[in-house]
Amino acid sequence: MGLACRLPGAAGPAQFWSSLREGVDAVREVPTSRWPDAAALSGGYSAGVRRGGYLTDVDAFDADFFGVSPREAAAMDPQQRLMLELAWESLEDAGTSPQTAARRGTGVVFGAMADDYATLTRADAGVHTLTGLARGMVANRVSHVLGLTGPSLTIDAAQASSLVAVYQACAALHRGEADTVLTGGVHLNLAALGSAVTAEFGALSPTGRAHVFDSRADGYVRGEGGVVLVLRRLDEATADGDRVYAVLAGGALNHDGGGEALTVPRAGAQAAVIRRAHASAGLTPSEVDFVELHGTGTRAGDPIEAAGLGEVFAGRGESLPVGSVKTNIGHLEGAAGAAGLLKALLSVHAGEVPPSLHFAEPNPAIDLDALGLRVVTELEPLREAGVAGVSSFSMGGANAHLVVRGVTPALGTADTEDTRTLVLSARTGTALRDSAARLRDALDTVSLADAATTLATGRARLPHRAVV
Repeated sequence: MGLACRLPGAAGPAQFWSSLREGVDAVREVPTSRWPDAAALSGGYSAGVRRGGYLTDVDAFDADFFGVSPREAAAMDPQQRLMLELAWESLEDAGTSPQTAARRGTGVVFGAMADDYATLTRADAGVHTLTGLARGMVANRVSHVLGLTGPSLTIDAAQASSLVAVYQACAALHRGEADTVLTGGVHLNLAALGSAVTAEFGALSPTGRAHVFDSRADGYVRGEGGVVLVLRRLDEATADGDRVYAVLAGGALNHDGGGEALTVPRAGAQAAVIRRAHASAGLTPSEVDFVELHGTGTRAGDPIEAAGLGEVFAGRGESLPVGSVKTNIGHLEGAAGAAGLLKALLSVHAGEVPPSLHFAEPNPAIDLDALGLRVVTELEPLREAGVAGVSSFSMGGANAHLVVRGVTPALGTADTEDTRTLVLSARTGTALRDSAARLRDALDTVSLADAATTLATGRARLPHRAVV
């Protein structure tokens, strides 16, 4: 019922969806301001290190808004800062004030696997270093600042972290441990060492471009960003008149259980987790309209993922459309599954499937026709209340698959009150005036009744206020 993101080339979900529809490639050269040693890397490493999907202003944070001192803010991992901002934005998108979220017993379940900020700052230890760098604080900090009392945990399942986190968030809702859960994932590439180590492992594309399922596939491109989703049980959300983007209909987790090597995936295990997710959702393979791939563009991973999909979908009668958001923004590693899930949610909500980039000729190790697969290369329509699968697999063999179902327009539209009173609030007088200016511009595209209802019932009551 709520979405927020900061992704390469996109400051929020609307901009992200627009870039997906238009087939924008947000991968670029590493900003010189990001790594002090970026110039040195450019001489010693391939384009796979020098290119990636990067955020702008990753060092910016409104500490005063969240009641954090400048010294503590400087000691906080930017991943904590980013998820604080996205948690607030996601609740606003859901039309839910933090005070309401706190009363509901809201949980926080995030996925994260990177500790780059610790690499950069641990030598300068201080009183805030322990809480600033501990990965568990990515979730705990949000719960503390917003006063949320439900379960609060950060999950590390390597590259599958964020999709595993969403699955566990759904489980917390089913168990009645929370009425609302903020979930998703975050990943920031702050230290050059992380890319250098990945390059030495041999996973990065030397050409700096992800060619998923394509004959040119030679590795993945690193990306970064954060995604937060607001989840509630469907019956409670509809009873309260919440706007519903889509339904998480089912999911499953498993592990490769051994195989050729720790970092070599197993097609049979991937097929098994997809079948279990379908069973959880009460759906058959023929009812799935497309699958958002794990889709890294690696020589080893792509053929195995395709084979696993073929075990499930080859006999369904028509080819299954597939694609990967990693071709647009790079591989977000700990947040990759959440980025793929966001693409799937927006797709079923809009009734369109955006293109997967950089595909020209199938990988010779992937017989798309025999496997019943088809890579989406241009914007395609999707039936109303369409169904999408989302896969996320880790290099250590942890597998996750979720099934997303669209909703009818009536279910996805919240009722609004007939009011013409606009209630504004902010932390400071300057912020109040800025908020009023943004609202003035927004009223060109948003109805007065919608704006008034959201401001009255779905925003925090902050100290500086005005009523129009």
